[in-house]
Amino acid sequence: MPSTQRQDLSIAITGSGGAGVVSAGTLLLDMAAELGHYGLMRKAYGPQIRGGESAALLRLSTRPVHCMDDGFDLLLALDWQNTDRFAAEIPLSADSLIIADPAAGEIPAAISQSGAQIEPLPLKALAGETEGGRANMVALGLLARWLGFDHSAAQALIGAAYAGKGETIVSNSLASFERGFDTVLKHPPAQVLSTGGSAAPRWQLSGNEGCGLGALRGGVRFAAAYPITPASEMLEWLAPRLEQLGGSLLQAEDELASINMVIGASYGGVPAMTATSGPGLALMLEGFGLAIASETPVVVVNVMRGGPSTGIPTKSEQTDLNIALYGMHGDAPHLVLAALDTADCVFCTEWAVRLSEALQAAAIVLSDQGLAQSRALIDQPERRALQIPPRSLATDDGPYLRYALTEDGVSPMAIPGLENGMYTADGLEHAQSGKPSSAAADHSAQLDKRQRKLENHDYGADWAETSGGGDTAIITWGSSTGAAREARQRLAEAGHEVRLISMRLLLPASVEAMNKALEGVGRIVVVEQSHSQQFYHYLRAYYDLDVAIEVLARPGPLPITPGEIVNRILQQG
Repeated sequence: MPSTQRQDLSIAITGSGGAGVVSAGTLLLDMAAELGHYGLMRKAYGPQIRGGESAALLRLSTRPVHCMDDGFDLLLALDWQNTDRFAAEIPLSADSLIIADPAAGEIPAAISQSGAQIEPLPLKALAGETEGGRANMVALGLLARWLGFDHSAAQALIGAAYAGKGETIVSNSLASFERGFDTVLKHPPAQVLSTGGSAAPRWQLSGNEGCGLGALRGGVRFAAAYPITPASEMLEWLAPRLEQLGGSLLQAEDELASINMVIGASYGGVPAMTATSGPGLALMLEGFGLAIASETPVVVVNVMRGGPSTGIPTKSEQTDLNIALYGMHGDAPHLVLAALDTADCVFCTEWAVRLSEALQAAAIVLSDQGLAQSRALIDQPERRALQIPPRSLATDDGPYLRYALTEDGVSPMAIPGLENGMYTADGLEHAQSGKPSSAAADHSAQLDKRQRKLENHDYGADWAETSGGGDTAIITWGSSTGAAREARQRLAEAGHEVRLISMRLLLPASVEAMNKALEGVGRIVVVEQSHSQQFYHYLRAYYDLDVAIEVLARPGPLPITPGEIVNRILQQG
């Protein structure tokens, strides 16, 4: 078992679907928050409607964390049902500890061959010693004791979590927790996390909730969407909060209807958004093209999952990049942004809404399952998007030219009902008035206009997160930022300075900013989670990268770890 002086611990709780491992993991995260620590919990589960495998993967630390570590210190298994399906997502070593119930059967070879130490513990039998005993609560008590978490604070959290389920459930859960808390493991506790936390309150936030909050901060007051994994939780979070702010959310009959409802709301003057995943985005693209042609502001948050087709709905991957960049028919300039971590989901989505409104443009925000459905303990996300002038509205002074060829490409937009503000808004090419036109001059002028307003806007330093120095640069995007950020920090602490460029704004391309960020760089390592190296090919398409380039890429569901990036950087050539 690793030294108890470590400030960072990774714990996996596994069991069959319905065994309550995610509930236990969430409460453990709550306990860490009470002590002022940071943390991250990923959920590993299959696509089954009921049953199947399940795991809560946690990393708890005294400093901010944005990704899982290279391996796990402790694996607590309530049972081994279908564990082999996600064993590769729980890397163990000889320094790791496995706590397992002997009644659950033989430890799977994929787990036991790690060489980890094993401590048998009759979890179900311990749960059976109390009326209505719950093995997951026994496990929670055991881990709380092992981590040195406060007993009374843990009890209060359990009571609050199950209060809505009645007194019997609360009392049974507390009794099971006590049984686990009173159990002493043979292996030494890791009580270092019981002290040293910050007094500042922690936010517990998922990426889906972060995107929802960012949308509200940006001014969104209408959303329409069709449920799809892993984006549905964003919609569930938004629905009551939109209502509190005087807005509304409508569940559409399908993705085609939802994008058109959003376009309609925006046409009427209400900032609007939808959320989906890859299969839904594919269905929305025709409507998205209408928003581009009519210059109607809309935001689509796309939470990526393993593909193609139905793919792996409950696993993460960064493979909707190509469809977000190139999926439109015709020349269709639009915005594509990507959230870098949980807190950045808030900022990135707010920025996307404000850009969409100010530039009268269609925007796609890319998140993924790893960000969206993980829960993180973070500092309060106070960073706000720069105050961009809001949507330019027309006055009732005529004559009105909806698509006037202005210097910056942005034309005043009339709200329905405005006197002298009538115009045609459809998917046909048009003249400045909005009247449909197939004239070559009108087509060329409007294409230039739609492109000019995006390319000439000053996006400032928010196009990417940059840090470090040296002649080697890591270039990454989206959720791969967490592992790359930690790799850069580890390398710096070891005396190897490298640069990190994590891209947030993907379209339009930030060519001048990238050139400046790469001054003096002689080697680039591109990090991404895709099989076909989509991000690498995007970089080669838009940027003049005339130095040695290496690619560290693989598809989901296995995330790229900080240690893998460090090893690649330390390899010479």
